[in-house]
Amino acid sequence: MPIGAGLNGPPGYAASVYATGLRTVSAFALDPGGRLWVSTSGATKHAGDAVYLVPRAGARPVKVIRGVRGPLGLTWSDGRLYVTSLGRVDAFGGLRGTRFTTHTTILVEPAGHGWNNAIVRAPDGRMVMSISSACDHCSQTSKWSASIVSFRPDGSDVRLYARNIRAAFGLAYYRGELLASMNQRDDLGARTPGDWLARVRRGDDWRFPRCYGQGGPACAGVRKPIAVLDKHAAAGAVAVLGDAALVPEWSYGKVQRVALPSGAATSFLTGLRNPLPIVTTRSGAMLVGDWGTGRIYRVAPND
Repeated sequence: MPIGAGLNGPPGYAASVYATGLRTVSAFALDPGGRLWVSTSGATKHAGDAVYLVPRAGARPVKVIRGVRGPLGLTWSDGRLYVTSLGRVDAFGGLRGTRFTTHTTILVEPAGHGWNNAIVRAPDGRMVMSISSACDHCSQTSKWSASIVSFRPDGSDVRLYARNIRAAFGLAYYRGELLASMNQRDDLGARTPGDWLARVRRGDDWRFPRCYGQGGPACAGVRKPIAVLDKHAAAGAVAVLGDAALVPEWSYGKVQRVALPSGAATSFLTGLRNPLPIVTTRSGAMLVGDWGTGRIYRVAPND
């Protein structure tokens, strides 16, 4: 049913436009004051990639960080904004107004690792980051490619958390466990399995490229997903709201709601073009970014 701002959703919710003008929105993070930080990333061209601050609903976004290429992950931790991008992770601190006074590149990776995606802080204080495969379905030449890694906040002590996951795009914690959205192979057409929302544990081996969600002997012993999403969905970020995970599907213009722990998946929001980042606020609202239109929506329960 219509819930406002051109979106359809469940009864009891209302949608409004929170911000506009940021084409290719790719990741969100809320700072300690509840303000929204947004990265923008082109699919193949990165001259316009940047990180912006949206001080409040309706405010014009302010460009704060320039010179990043492909930023797909943002998170705040201990007063610093962590930005993952192609081949590196940077930490920005000492925010004064709309300017950071410190900038440290904490990780630099050689070519061939894939694309750094989401980053979150684990319950033990370490940072956890997903890295996509460097190719659609080939064997990896780097142990860090197609993986989830963890490291200390200063970038030291990098460890493999889980391996052989084709593309874990979104990460979130639910009751102390790590959830990840997983994009499956692109080359198989209608024969590809649906994208996944899965629970990932330290030491997991998901066996990509032999296993890509198709089942059978190649996937024997691989943990089943919490939920199977649409085929070629290009599943985006993961946000937790109560006992449910919210996962945008870039290709289908909708947001799926996955009940936890049952895994029942239902369409929660439609009417978007290419939703990718999503975050939930302390008040119980959610912010969803549309990569294709540059709009950011706020969706919240009716008062």
